[in-house]
Amino acid sequence: MWKEIMSATYLDGHRLNVLFTDGARRIFDFMPLIRQYAVFSPLNDINTFKKFVVTDTLEWNNGTIDIAPEYIYEHGTSVG
Repeated sequence: MWKEIMSATYLDGHRLNVLFTDGARRIFDFMPLIRQYAVFSPLNDINTFKKFVVTDTLEWNNGTIDIAPEYIYEHGTSVG
């Protein structure tokens, strides 16, 4: 099933609280991805990380960095 992100809130460090269109919430820590994949390395700068934009996913740097909503849904920590 296709998942879309409705909103996201910065928590602390490199963690976001993400709300999906189906009502599910996930806490997602980006640090493991930042450490493992070069494409996410610009997000190590916390000021850059905080400048995310919600489309149907999360994007940074005018869409040059993004992440599949399904990945956050499947690998994030369920809330409530």
